[in-house]
Amino acid sequence: MGTTTATSQRIGVETLQPFSPTWERIPGVTVNNRNLVIDPEVYFFRRSEQPVWMLVDWDRVVEDLLPREESDTETVEQQALDFVRVFGQRTNDAAKVLRTAEQVYSHLFAPELLDTPDLAGVTEEDLRILRESATLAALNRVDMSGEISDIGPAWFFPATARVVFDLSPDEAERIDDLYHGGFFNEYRRVDAVKAHAALGGRLVHGCQSAPNMSGGAVVPFGVDLARFRGELGRLKHKWITSILALAGPGAVA
Repeated sequence: MGTTTATSQRIGVETLQPFSPTWERIPGVTVNNRNLVIDPEVYFFRRSEQPVWMLVDWDRVVEDLLPREESDTETVEQQALDFVRVFGQRTNDAAKVLRTAEQVYSHLFAPELLDTPDLAGVTEEDLRILRESATLAALNRVDMSGEISDIGPAWFFPATARVVFDLSPDEAERIDDLYHGGFFNEYRRVDAVKAHAALGGRLVHGCQSAPNMSGGAVVPFGVDLARFRGELGRLKHKWITSILALAGPGAVA
C-alpha cells in the first residue's frame, strides 16, 4: 500500500506503481518514480476552497461488495448505493483519494484482463494510460446539484493523453472509445459499478455516446445529470483547447 501526505499547498502520494514521468508536461504535476505531487493552485481549472470527497475503504469493497451477485430484486447499482450509504466516509484528504483511486483502477485495468478474447487489441500501454488518467481524474468533483466544483486536466483524459503519452488524434480517440464503451462490456461494467463505490459514486461519461474528448467523472448517485451535462457542454471547449495547446502548434484542431 502506498503512503500519502497532504498539505494546504501540495497533494503528495506514494503510488503503488511508478507513474509516467511525462505527466510533468501537465502544469502543477511532479513525478519522481512512485512519488506523485500535485500543486492544486496550478493544476486545477476550477477548485473549491474546501473540497470534500466520499470514500469507502477499498479492502471492504473487495471483501464485501465485489463478490455480490445481482438479483431480480436488487440491482448492482442499488447494491453500490446502499454500500456507500452504510460505509462511506467523507474526507478532505486528496492524497487518500488518489491512493484509493489507484487501487480501484489497478483492479479495473489489470493486465490479467488482456487474456480475455474480446480485449485482444488492447495493450498494457493502453491499460497504463487508462489507469493513470483515471487515478488523477478521481480528484474531480461534481456536487449533487450537478455543478462541477473541482476539475483538472485529467477529466479530459483523451486530450491530456495526447500530451502526456504522445498520442496521435486517432490513438487518443481509440483510448477514449475504450474508456467510454469498448472496454466495459456488461460483465466488466457490473464490476466497475461495484468498484467505483470505493470512490463514493458511479462513473458518468462526458462523451455520452461518442468519443469526443469529454472524458468523465465519478459522481454521487442521484446527482443532477441535466445540469452536469449543460455545464460541461458550456465549459469543456476552452479547457480542452488549453490542454491541447501544451502539445504544441497544430494540436488544437
